Amino acid sequence: MKKIIAIISGEPNSINSEIIAKVWKKKNNFGNLNIFIIGNFILLKKQLSVIKYKVGLKKINEVTNQNFKKKLHIYDIPLKFKNPFRISRQNKRRYIEDSFKIALELIDKKKITGLINCAVSKKELSSRKKFIGVTEFLAKKKGVLGKEAMLIYNNDLSVSPITTHIKLSSVSKNISKKKITTKTMAINNFFKKKLMIRPKIGILGLNPHNDELRNKSEEKSIIIPAINSLRRKKVLVHGPISPDTAYLDYKRKGFDVLIGMYHDQVLIPFKTIFKFDAINVTVGLPFLRVSPDHGTGKNIVKKNKANPKSLLNSIKFFKKINAKT
Repeated sequence: MKKIIAIISGEPNSINSEIIAKVWKKKNNFGNLNIFIIGNFILLKKQLSVIKYKVGLKKINEVTNQNFKKKLHIYDIPLKFKNPFRISRQNKRRYIEDSFKIALELIDKKKITGLINCAVSKKELSSRKKFIGVTEFLAKKKGVLGKEAMLIYNNDLSVSPITTHIKLSSVSKNISKKKITTKTMAINNFFKKKLMIRPKIGILGLNPHNDELRNKSEEKSIIIPAINSLRRKKVLVHGPISPDTAYLDYKRKGFDVLIGMYHDQVLIPFKTIFKFDAINVTVGLPFLRVSPDHGTGKNIVKKNKANPKSLLNSIKFFKKINAKT
């Protein structure tokens, strides 16, 4: 069967249409993968016209055995707008939610092998104050919230935060032995099943110098018990590693993954090293979901400065794991 991937066009007021167009120009790199876009046909057509990208588009309302190689297929999602780069918050929120709804329906019907979503503003998924990101949004939709993990993947090193987009002052009370072990196991299983390797995982402490492992430190009361539990489950895990030196010799120590306690603890050094050469993978879902590891780029909209590398790597990742419909 054809390997078909849906790409959700995401935030309308963004660089997403630009990177989609740039990636489509490289479609010869996709091999036997087929992609199509979930988004508004007229919106994408007008946006591409504004940024002067000529791409052959075709509107569709179903996924069958059509030829995906000649034109970029757009699964049309309704959207009201006048200016293609200034969509009202109310309209785009419904548009984004409807886009994910269609993607999940196509997954349930086994029409697609997985999905990629272009950048989405977290505000558009947090109107009801239940979700704080696409990772949690999808996990809730599929009934696995708390069992999922955000994995920022690169061939040389991947990272994962135990807590994601929360205030720094809330991190300590939002980590637990159970959360660390559950998310680490999800990552370990993903590497073993999808990438066919037993990963070497390093777990960072929370405090500078691991707070010298004092009895009342989170390292002593939470992180070390979690590491011991993972070792009993035969996970190849090391730690707690002092956060300030974790990235200095990860290659020499052979780490495949570094797991930190909060978002910036792992993302700042990772992005400093790898920049756009990474993708965001949600592990623990019953399907593969990937996204580019960057934001909406509102400061460079219509300036032809957007880097499509992360979206291209997202597509290539499906090829790497040999995903099948």
